[in-house]
Amino acid sequence: MSIVVRTAIAAVAFVTTAGFASAQTNTLAQVKARGILNCGTSPGLAGFAMPDAQGVYKGIDVDLCRAVAAAIFNDPMKVKFIPLSSKDRFTALQSGEVDVLPRTTTWTMSRDTSLGFNFAAVNYYDGQGFMVRKKLGIDSALKLAGASICVAQGTTTELNLADYFRANNMKYEVVAFSVGDETIKAYEAGRCDAFTTDSSGLYAERLKLQDPAEHIVLPEIISKEPLAPAVRHGDDNWFDLVKWTHFAMVNAEELGVTKANVDTMLKSENPEIKRLLGTEGKFGEPLGLTNDWAYRIVKHVGNYGEAFERNVGTGSPLKIARGQNALWTKGGLQYAPPIR
Repeated sequence: MSIVVRTAIAAVAFVTTAGFASAQTNTLAQVKARGILNCGTSPGLAGFAMPDAQGVYKGIDVDLCRAVAAAIFNDPMKVKFIPLSSKDRFTALQSGEVDVLPRTTTWTMSRDTSLGFNFAAVNYYDGQGFMVRKKLGIDSALKLAGASICVAQGTTTELNLADYFRANNMKYEVVAFSVGDETIKAYEAGRCDAFTTDSSGLYAERLKLQDPAEHIVLPEIISKEPLAPAVRHGDDNWFDLVKWTHFAMVNAEELGVTKANVDTMLKSENPEIKRLLGTEGKFGEPLGLTNDWAYRIVKHVGNYGEAFERNVGTGSPLKIARGQNALWTKGGLQYAPPIR
């Protein structure tokens, strides 16, 4: 899910994005003229971005793009989802093939400073973990000394793995693959004792196994993986629009505004709700949007909690607890600046 930012790629990025900073200065105008938002996503990760049986993309990253489309077009279906591998995702954003990249990408310093990107907001706080077979009787990653570990090659996941075992003075064997699907298939085939990736990915990949119940996710989280949508440098308005799309969904949850009650909430006398839904103030205009932009988001997509629950939460097949992704008022890290 994460890829190392190599020096050569970074060097190309500096040269390439220098041109984009001037060429791509009005992404919103381009999206409006095109009539559709180009969204870069995972090729298929349950809970984050995956087409259903009818070919309709669903997931928490998908909902971020649908929310942006709702804010712009009042239509969450005006999105073209472009599946991208870990290797290709950054080039796709740099080249302008996609307008926004919410593809389970970890926000790191090197990516923020050397690729010509801005990370808008963390839409999922994650961390790397391990999955093993129940029959091994292992209940902690600290008991993986001498184990063989399946991991995606050329990723920050691979680097975190090395750091963890070195810090705990444990030996291990790397079984690395360049493609994510090959990694989980190798684990299921018994070519390694454990599989490591972001914790959310472990829950998603476990669903692909022949008998998911025979595999457990160990409790240790060995890294910080703030997953965030990225946009290109050089277009602050577009950066603001994507950022505030997420913040609107978080504020809506905090204020109790849902997909089901948003029309009723238009009559609310709460000043915060009035500003959120556009019945007071002109907070859409600075974004290049109508003042009911956040109303459109909640009406079509829902608030952040609703998106989390249906895609990755306890009501979904992944059944992931809110944890760090709970609102700040409930002990989590999701916190949005006020609309005022």
